Amino acid sequence: MIETFITSFKLQNTYRTNSIIYSLKQLPLIKRILPNSLYKNKGLKIFAGIISILWEIINIFIGKVIYVATMIFMALSWYKTNQADTFIHLFVFLTLAGGILNTYMLNPTKDKYYAIILMNINAREYGLSNYYYQLIKLVVGFLPFTILFGMIAGVPLWIQISIPFFVLAIKLIVMNYMIYKFKNTNKATSENLPTKIVWSFVGVCLLLTYVLPFLGITINSTIFLCVLITAVILGMYSLIKIHHFKEYRKMYKQILTESNVYMQEKASGTQAIKDNSLKQIELDTKYTSNKTGFAYFHDLFVKRHRKILTEAVKKQSVVILVIIIAMIIGISVNDTFKSKTNEILLVYLPYFVFIMYLINRSSSVTQAMFMNCDHSMLTYRIYRTPKVILGIFKERLKTLITINLLPAFLIGGGLALLLYLSGGTDNPINYAILFVSIIAMSIFFSVHYLVMYYLLQPYNISTEMKSSTYKGVQGLTYIVSWYMIQIKMPIFGFGIATIVFCIAYSLISLFLAYKYAPKTFKLRI
Repeated sequence: MIETFITSFKLQNTYRTNSIIYSLKQLPLIKRILPNSLYKNKGLKIFAGIISILWEIINIFIGKVIYVATMIFMALSWYKTNQADTFIHLFVFLTLAGGILNTYMLNPTKDKYYAIILMNINAREYGLSNYYYQLIKLVVGFLPFTILFGMIAGVPLWIQISIPFFVLAIKLIVMNYMIYKFKNTNKATSENLPTKIVWSFVGVCLLLTYVLPFLGITINSTIFLCVLITAVILGMYSLIKIHHFKEYRKMYKQILTESNVYMQEKASGTQAIKDNSLKQIELDTKYTSNKTGFAYFHDLFVKRHRKILTEAVKKQSVVILVIIIAMIIGISVNDTFKSKTNEILLVYLPYFVFIMYLINRSSSVTQAMFMNCDHSMLTYRIYRTPKVILGIFKERLKTLITINLLPAFLIGGGLALLLYLSGGTDNPINYAILFVSIIAMSIFFSVHYLVMYYLLQPYNISTEMKSSTYKGVQGLTYIVSWYMIQIKMPIFGFGIATIVFCIAYSLISLFLAYKYAPKTFKLRI
């Protein structure tokens, strides 16, 4: 089994190394000086291999610290319950949700497909050795941060140390259940295709995670001890069953199909999105337009793809409206909730940068534009002329801003109303700034994603994302938006700064798009 693991690790490292070299060749300036024979360069492959190993080590910890810090530790400030008990409570229920969503064993990755299906490596040895490796990484990655954040929260040391092993036990129990289910139904399920039952279970866990502490209900150390002992006993039993299971090849043959590996692996779920998009296109001839030129072309596209473009926004708006109404009711019946809401609204405007990032539909809409229009139209020379590109760009910008404005209006107006009802502010101009800054954030993300799409057009003719630069800018956008969660500033100062920044950024971005889009907006090879 050790030899199989070493082989699998070499395979994964080779795949990751080649991916790093490919990414380097996609960078705008570097790709011109790097030859096509790059993959044969021994020195560069050694360098990329070192980066790959370093990333493997970093990857053990980076996801865990972000998870514990954002999902658990930062959430402690929301509640008035005992911090130690709340820390335990959040970890237990999030572990239950994560255990069923991420089994490790049933994740259809390319390295599994290459090793088990193409190279015919022993499926049991490969599956178990990599599964045990993932479990070891899980414990090693979690332990420093459950101790660090647990100490700050006042969690007893024995719980700080035992929490990673509780997570380990839950993973084993869930995997054993999956094997038991496979034995009885002869059907294996990829973890990338959760069923409605799984999503319902996860939804219930999340509700119990974050709602119960508001009601003063948490899991204390005594309850956790009972849960831990039960989980460990069941986990040890599950480990024995997992280790002695013989039909790994049969199970992996069902999971490691080309459709699962090559489609589900993609973050964009390209083929699934294409298939789903085609079902939602309305080809009814009743859709027409009174506009002319580029506006006519774009108007027809919007009308025939309205389900893809606006359905999610409508659902978001309903949820936002329900939340606002619930907040108004809470303010009306509970004075503590009222004062806490006012306190939060006065200094937590930066938090809404991340919220606006999450709900903004521009990334999905530009993807739909490419899959249902540009990937075909860009093969025509006329479509790549500056006049056509810039003409359609203007129409798309109007549409994107309009699509994203509905939830932005509800959030901005809702926040201003909640601020007024919860006790108000000494400076009446804060109401206007609060509303306008949310609208500015919405417009910013609309402009940002459309300009990024036109300047870095990341897709090839097969609608696969091929731009490392595009992915890098996406990642940077997420990091900056996430960082804003940690900032507390008065409405007036942050709101004015946000509005000015959004206006300046939008003007500069639009100038760059008008100048360079005719050169950069093309199909990737």
